[in-house]
Amino acid sequence: MSTDILAITFPIYAAIAIGYVVVKLGWFGQSDMRTLGKYVMDIALPALLFNAMASRDFAEVFHPGYMLVFALGGLATITVSYLWFTATSTEPSRRAVAVMGTTCPNSGFIGYPVMLLTFPDLAGVILALNMLVENILLIPICLILMDLARGGEQVSISKRVAGILWGVLKRPMVIGLLLGLAVSVVRVPIPGPVAQLFQMLAASASALSLVVIGGSLAGLSLRGNHWKAAQVALGKLILHPGLVALATVAVTAMGLSLSTELTAAVILSAAMPMFGIYSVLAQESGHEGMASIAMLIATAFGFVTLSVLLGALT
Repeated sequence: MSTDILAITFPIYAAIAIGYVVVKLGWFGQSDMRTLGKYVMDIALPALLFNAMASRDFAEVFHPGYMLVFALGGLATITVSYLWFTATSTEPSRRAVAVMGTTCPNSGFIGYPVMLLTFPDLAGVILALNMLVENILLIPICLILMDLARGGEQVSISKRVAGILWGVLKRPMVIGLLLGLAVSVVRVPIPGPVAQLFQMLAASASALSLVVIGGSLAGLSLRGNHWKAAQVALGKLILHPGLVALATVAVTAMGLSLSTELTAAVILSAAMPMFGIYSVLAQESGHEGMASIAMLIATAFGFVTLSVLLGALT
């Protein structure tokens, strides 16, 4: 492994390891990790997304080719993983949880720090583009699949979609992103002290998010279907980036070519382990054990797969 790649992956995984160790030693508890995670989700990342959008001209941050590639790759991953887990006789609720695990990357807590070290000038924009596609398309589809698998009270698909999208729009990260886009479009100048505030808050996101991921892994339950969990992790680390890579070929053939940096970024974004609240969402279906094991496997082996992809793409 080259020193350039190690310079990216080592700090990332060392920070995750620090979070894991401090929780295992009892210096921090799971409640502390939840509090720190809430700060990152509700303050630091919204500030980062707002600053990334508002500080640039709209033409600089709007990359339709990138979003189309990320969306197509995600939709293809949902389709292939759904068919795979159906063919392997996976019960509907477990299948829905598995599909979410293969498709929804941790763009905020792991992806952004990786991009910050790899493409520092584009990291904020990449995070914003990923968040748009994930929160408006991929996560809602996965939540609908989980909702349908649970059954219960019959509610129209349109009402379910509307409820999920409304929940997405109320998230601080999405609010920060949309406000930043609005400022970028109308070109409202941001006063220097205000810009400094958002930059200061944004700077706190990277290291803290990684420590939170490590601390959260230390408290995961490892009771569950290990074989299914391994398949989910494999889908997240191999299938998702592979299909996104194919999507780049398809989109390029359509005439929407991406720069070398954006091509590498979109594939790397798909190669991140699943997002941090995956096991929490899986609790609603009773499969948090499988989800936790899949998260642990994907995060651990992500060191290898990310290192390989970084070597191939950068």
